[in-house]
Amino acid sequence: ESVVPPAIAKALERVREGADVMPKKQLLETIESHLGKNWRAPRGLIKDGGDVEVIDFNHEPMAAASIGQVHRATVKRRVTKGNSVGTTRGGASDEEHEFETLDVCMKIQYPGVARSIHSDIDNLVRMISYTDLIPAGLFVEHAVATAKEELTLECDYVYERESTDRMRTLLHDDPAWKTPRTVPELSSKGVLTTTFAPGVAIDKVSSLSQEIRDYVATQLLRGTLRELFEFRFMQSDPNFANFLFCETTGQLTMIDFGAAKEYPRKFVDEYLKMVVACAEKNRQGVIESSVKLGFLTGNEQEVLIDAHVEAGFQVGRPFQDASLNGSEKNADDVSSEKAEAEADASSHHQLYDFAINRDMTRRVAGLAKVMLKHRLTPPPSEAYSLHRKLSGSFLACMRLNAKVPARELLMDVFAKYTFDDDDVRDTNVIIEKTVLEAAA
Repeated sequence: ESVVPPAIAKALERVREGADVMPKKQLLETIESHLGKNWRAPRGLIKDGGDVEVIDFNHEPMAAASIGQVHRATVKRRVTKGNSVGTTRGGASDEEHEFETLDVCMKIQYPGVARSIHSDIDNLVRMISYTDLIPAGLFVEHAVATAKEELTLECDYVYERESTDRMRTLLHDDPAWKTPRTVPELSSKGVLTTTFAPGVAIDKVSSLSQEIRDYVATQLLRGTLRELFEFRFMQSDPNFANFLFCETTGQLTMIDFGAAKEYPRKFVDEYLKMVVACAEKNRQGVIESSVKLGFLTGNEQEVLIDAHVEAGFQVGRPFQDASLNGSEKNADDVSSEKAEAEADASSHHQLYDFAINRDMTRRVAGLAKVMLKHRLTPPPSEAYSLHRKLSGSFLACMRLNAKVPARELLMDVFAKYTFDDDDVRDTNVIIEKTVLEAAA
């Protein structure tokens, strides 16, 4: 909000919430091309012994975007008694079955979208290149290659269905989060059917009480950290509409896993070290991890290194101990364990107020100009999706004017984390983890 003018923000919101939709005839033809002419009852009507049937379908979309549109529907299907996860028929008698009725969303992909992605991106880049506005430090070829790969996956609804099921399994023990169930019988490469998720997009929570806003923002950031550092598998599209809050149940629902991304263990290990270094304002730790991750080559000019480190410190502000007061730590600047333990204990009650700390984006944008001018290498491919999600989480917290125990959330993750390598890490990081585990 501090970067985008209100008029443009409203226009972007309208784009997010609506787009051109398929006429009814084209819609039905598209569904049939993916699910067959008998898509409403692919295995026969329920009354004739079938096991899944669309008993109601709304031809008016509830949402439309650039890749496809979403329709509400009602599905009846046969399930094994005590099992509402999927339809099972093999060998079971009718007495062992029961029926469930589901409110679902059917996401139907626009015809030809998947085929046109690469050419559309190439045309866009070609058009922008004529303006000479792309700085060399953007490494546009690398960014374009990553974008093509991610958008191609977003058009594969089989991948999205599998990713949805995977995240649902990973979040099964989380009382604050859930994901929709998928309906495989009514899904394909171009159609995805999932159970309807009640709630409002998280940006709409801004009109609710401070207590609720703090809760939602805290769970959003906690969930993001859990996705990256526990699951190493992340829903990387931070669109506000992809995270729903139901005030009745107090639960959040994560949807839209077309941009889900898995991250290598080695990358996540080193990235956590870098994030903690940013939280501790440890300059050398940030530089060393940045070189290992591929953000830096180690041969950069000092002006670039300074800007890179400062950008890390700025992004790490929500995780920093308020007692640092702008000071940096050196690799050999180690205070006593007792003092660090006391500081950590106090930080567990520290809330980061996103309402009054809204200049992060402006400061980082200013540093980005230096980095784009002097950067020697593109960021690792994992960074595009990862930073998109992390920045989206911070922006959501800002939108909600929330107070979040961000440092506590990060340090809790760090205390429980098991690194996969035996590398000797920065002294501050080792002692911080030792103190946290001892305190626990």
